[in-house]
Amino acid sequence: MKYMIYFFLFSATTASAQIDKTQISGTVTTEGKPVPFANVYVKGGSQGASADGKGEYEFSVDAGKITLVAQSQGYRSEIQTITINNGESKIVNFSLSESNEELDQVVVTGTRTEKKRTDSPVIVNLINSKTLEQVVATDLSEGLRFQPGLRVEKDCQTCNYTQIRMNGLQGGYSQILINGRPIFSRLTGLYGLEQIPVNMIERIEVVRGGVSALYGSSAIGGTVNVITKIPKQNNYSVSYNYENIDGSADQNLLNGNATVVSKDYNAGANFFVSNRRRAAYDANGDNFSEMPELKDNSFGVNAFYLPTENSKLELSVSSLYEYRFGGEIVEKPAYLAQQSEERTHNVLMGSLDYQINFNEDKSSLILYYGGQRTDRDHYTGIIPDGEVEQQAFFAAPPYGVSEVTTHQGGAQFNNKFDDFLGGKTVLTGGAEYVYDDVFDEIESYNYLTDQTTKNLGLFVQNDWDITESLNFLSGFRIDKHNLVDHAIFSPRVSVLYKLKETTQFRLGWGTGFRAPQAFDTDLHIAFAAGGVSRISLADNLIEEKSNSFTASVNYDKASEHFIYGYTFEGFYTHLNDAFYLFPLGEDEFGERFEKRNGSGATVKGITLEARANFDYLVEMEAGYTIQSSLFDDAVENIEGLAANREFLRTPTIYGYATLTYTPTKKLSASANLVYTGSMDIVHVAGENTGQDVDEYYKTSSFTEVSLRLGYTFNIPKVSSGVELYGGVKNITNSYQNDFDFGKNRDSNYVYGPGAPRTVFVGLKIKSL
Repeated sequence: MKYMIYFFLFSATTASAQIDKTQISGTVTTEGKPVPFANVYVKGGSQGASADGKGEYEFSVDAGKITLVAQSQGYRSEIQTITINNGESKIVNFSLSESNEELDQVVVTGTRTEKKRTDSPVIVNLINSKTLEQVVATDLSEGLRFQPGLRVEKDCQTCNYTQIRMNGLQGGYSQILINGRPIFSRLTGLYGLEQIPVNMIERIEVVRGGVSALYGSSAIGGTVNVITKIPKQNNYSVSYNYENIDGSADQNLLNGNATVVSKDYNAGANFFVSNRRRAAYDANGDNFSEMPELKDNSFGVNAFYLPTENSKLELSVSSLYEYRFGGEIVEKPAYLAQQSEERTHNVLMGSLDYQINFNEDKSSLILYYGGQRTDRDHYTGIIPDGEVEQQAFFAAPPYGVSEVTTHQGGAQFNNKFDDFLGGKTVLTGGAEYVYDDVFDEIESYNYLTDQTTKNLGLFVQNDWDITESLNFLSGFRIDKHNLVDHAIFSPRVSVLYKLKETTQFRLGWGTGFRAPQAFDTDLHIAFAAGGVSRISLADNLIEEKSNSFTASVNYDKASEHFIYGYTFEGFYTHLNDAFYLFPLGEDEFGERFEKRNGSGATVKGITLEARANFDYLVEMEAGYTIQSSLFDDAVENIEGLAANREFLRTPTIYGYATLTYTPTKKLSASANLVYTGSMDIVHVAGENTGQDVDEYYKTSSFTEVSLRLGYTFNIPKVSSGVELYGGVKNITNSYQNDFDFGKNRDSNYVYGPGAPRTVFVGLKIKSL
């Protein structure tokens, strides 16, 4: 560690004098309108600047022949080569065109600083708002399915809580960020993936694997960064979507967005509102739901203000309300249903960032704060059969309350050095503090989680472009977590080699950890065999550590009309003291499980991505993952069943594909496919449920195919368009067909796609 610190201190003090400087300036526009905050820089050099809110830029360059690049998120980069004489000032304007080509876009998650995706030493995958629209995603969880190495699953037949698995690791191993801030709390992780509406999202950046440990605890599996809507220009959109689920349940969604930007482009705001209503869905006719009733209301604002030419203030505030009811489908209070879960969430989350650039835009300081507050009233109960037990149950029905507060604050400093050991480098350092308090109680079950976690993290990173073709990224993070006795040092290293303009080779290594605390799934109470199951933490639980390796090759070939490419990636993660759930047996309320440390576990595999684009007329993407997830020593999952090394609910093979056909700007057609391979799960027996014995069960595989067709009618007089669209999700009706029956069902016995065949139609009015 001592030599690494010397290395960073040395880089921080190395810079070269520059002579023969001259000024270059201009404006970056698209279709005559400015592109705020676009990046303009000298290719192969270190000079550059970010445009202001009006799309205007200015910076000093070395005299001579130079190549300028202008780029911005969502646009194709433009390159101009000019010759500029000493002492001469020159104006160079750029006109960018919109682009769906993800490889050409700017990302921030891999390095905490803006980089063109092909220049990032860490692979960053993108899901933009257009993709979310094409796959008819209603919320964040549905959009995340269309990424390689990611799988979204429903884990409760009654309440349908959702978690994301990255490279085979369950939800608690992935760090979910909102605008780069870890304010997605452990409790929010249970239902929050469905509570984030798609019209709140600008794009989603995904970093798979432990090399994302720069974000601290729980980034072992990877990082999902949800970037909220960015105010760019005055516009609006209103949409209504109707869905019919398997002919028996309806869902209605109403979304609205409005963006207002000041005339001088020094301030802007995007407002969003979303309303969702879904009826409960019963798949097997037993009058118990497989998909719960939902009532969601969400609204918020994302805004920016430029106090000076070199500074920017960004604010994001969102309010999420959700009512969720699953179980027996009755018009009664929850405690009078034979079995049910009822949840009422009120979530307030937000962030505030202030960035100031100085030293000719070579240095920047970012101060930030993020926070969330969740208040939840909930009920989880099953009416017992015996008369005496029923009297006791109705005297104190199992209602509960949850209160969760998260605060995160920090500072980050970035500095560019023009000359560092023959290349150029960006040094990043910072500190952040995360406070998370979880209170979750159900008195009737003697259940209580009262946990406060505090983590102080320091991070340093050196992003060194040795040459135009070779990049070396090194860094480390030091965390002091209040539930861990000692500070944890987590280094990471990545190497990027670019072969011509077509191919990138990447190698990465990093370490990470998970603190011995309650994560999202630990806060869920499940039904099984007429009782409930709860999870507690072992007294001697210690942190879990990871050692991760990745290697990949990325190839893309572009011609005048055709772009095609592939990415081949291998990943390997070993977990030391891996967490697992040990069955403690039954008490008066049901099954109990304890989170313990095992000897270790290994997750490894390969991911293949393919993509093609013909004149933006036909676009195709696909991702396919093959993996293995094994504990080093077999662990006991259910009392009485043999110990098992395989991770449960983790298929060996899974993947996705999307196809879009856009013959004109008015007409679009898209198809998508999601494949889930077979996996091992546990099935617990229950009286009158259709399951007589506890057993391991290997599921079948599932292939979902969905279609969407849309046509836009332009109304030039009001600068608006009206899109009519419709289609079918899960045309093949690939859906679980052996759910348990009745109130004693094993609610965790749910697998496969989250919904059966669903027909949808919609209307969207938007500005042109």
